[in-house]
Amino acid sequence: MLLLRRFVPLALICTLALPAVSQPASGSIETIFAVAAETSSVPVDNSEWDNLLKAYVRPAENGLNRVNYRRFKAEAHGRLKAYVKSLEAVDVARLSRPDQFAFWANLYNSKTIDIVLDHYPVASIRDINLGGGLFAALTGGPWKAKVVTVSGQRLSLDEIEHTIMRGIFKDYRVHFAVNCASVGCPNLAGEALVGSRLDAQLEKGGRDFVNSTRGVTVTGKVVTASKIFSWFKEDFGSSDASILEHIRRYADVGLKERLAGATRISDYYYDWSLNDAKD
Repeated sequence: MLLLRRFVPLALICTLALPAVSQPASGSIETIFAVAAETSSVPVDNSEWDNLLKAYVRPAENGLNRVNYRRFKAEAHGRLKAYVKSLEAVDVARLSRPDQFAFWANLYNSKTIDIVLDHYPVASIRDINLGGGLFAALTGGPWKAKVVTVSGQRLSLDEIEHTIMRGIFKDYRVHFAVNCASVGCPNLAGEALVGSRLDAQLEKGGRDFVNSTRGVTVTGKVVTASKIFSWFKEDFGSSDASILEHIRRYADVGLKERLAGATRISDYYYDWSLNDAKD
């Protein structure tokens, strides 16, 4: 299976995958979770998640936050599983839109780490196959398997990210909030997302990513960007000009200067290595 996966072009994988996860046949999941309250009427306790992130997420080189999976698994995997269970019990319809966004991002990120810890040590999350049909078997990764239950609905990570978060919120900053346990991904934040500070947290995620070498590099007139911008091009305006506009929004002064006059992106890249602290 590894040999077969090795010869499947990643660009083709993503091109084929996106329609299936963005537009479910029935639309029922998106309809169910489109309901929101004006103000949240139920509490979501993210204190445990906050504590776990502060304990096991380590800032490292080039602004990349890494996770100490070895210690996390040995010391606190049970606490993480209990936190995921607590999120599954939340009545999401009684949350406001900002609290819902934070809820789904925290659930996605915590369950992703839970899955990695279940299989650790691994070199990449793509080495974990939980089922989900032939396509999942070919491409690897746990994203298509039903792994959580919310409001009676069995959900996959793909459904959380693409059907619910991208489908309902229509906010490209979803891509700065969810983390797939890979070096190439925007950072796993060192704190839980919360509705009251969500906008500031998402903006920080965008700045941290764009100004890292994982987000954008400029060599002379050659601009290379993360494949996240090409995989989800429609979320960033569907053209190089629109993607560059989004990038410039978050770029620091030095990067903006290097991007001056740029009108196209020459190439895209992504590193699927596990974002493991290994210490």
